[in-house]
Amino acid sequence: MRIYPTIELQRGRCVSLRRGRLEEPHLWHVDPVQKARDFADAGAEWLHVTDFDALAGTGDNAELVQRIIRAARVPVQVGGGVRTLEGVAEWLDRGAGRVVLGTLGVTRPDLVKQAAKYHPDTIVLAVDVLDGSVTSHGWREKSAFPAAGFIAGFDDDPLAAILVTDIGAEVGDVEEPLALVSELAGLTRAPVIASGMVHTLDDLARLKYVPHVSGALVGRALFSKAFELEEALALAAEPSRRAEFL
Repeated sequence: MRIYPTIELQRGRCVSLRRGRLEEPHLWHVDPVQKARDFADAGAEWLHVTDFDALAGTGDNAELVQRIIRAARVPVQVGGGVRTLEGVAEWLDRGAGRVVLGTLGVTRPDLVKQAAKYHPDTIVLAVDVLDGSVTSHGWREKSAFPAAGFIAGFDDDPLAAILVTDIGAEVGDVEEPLALVSELAGLTRAPVIASGMVHTLDDLARLKYVPHVSGALVGRALFSKAFELEEALALAAEPSRRAEFL
């Protein structure tokens, strides 16, 4: 399993959200660029960066994200507000390793399919789920698409991964998001990355045993020092052991 240390940006600052509420960010008093360097120095193979301002349509942190890409020395998965093919190409030209598309999958799934065709294995489809349905536009609009059917519509496209978030889950709740990601991971051939699920090392240990889950975003837990990145990387690298019955 791959760990994606996650940096979420709002107004140039590192933040975390509670249940996707952009208006209630938890602020972390750290330098985003230095934090990216620290994650890379600790052994991260990838970073994930979300621009909440671009996602909400209230501005962007594009220059800061590009500084993170240049400083990180590892590939960076970039998401937040990318809603055109030109936007995808621009971020890839800027050095992003992958581009995350969420709202575009709801409003223009044909463009997501085109992006995956033109840029195979670089497009990540974000599936943000509230009460079983996919949301869009910064989690503010609930669509009519059930998550399972929505994912099935992209099964023939060369996506790098599908990023699954249960935005309705309470912080610290693992049971419902674990059930959701387990269900959706069994319905797609694309690798699945879980988001918003890892609060403790025990959470990560449980997630490792979910078939077809290839990775996890970890943000708040690293910023709050619930555990160190080195610990998470070591646990994720351990072979999965299955019980033997005589």
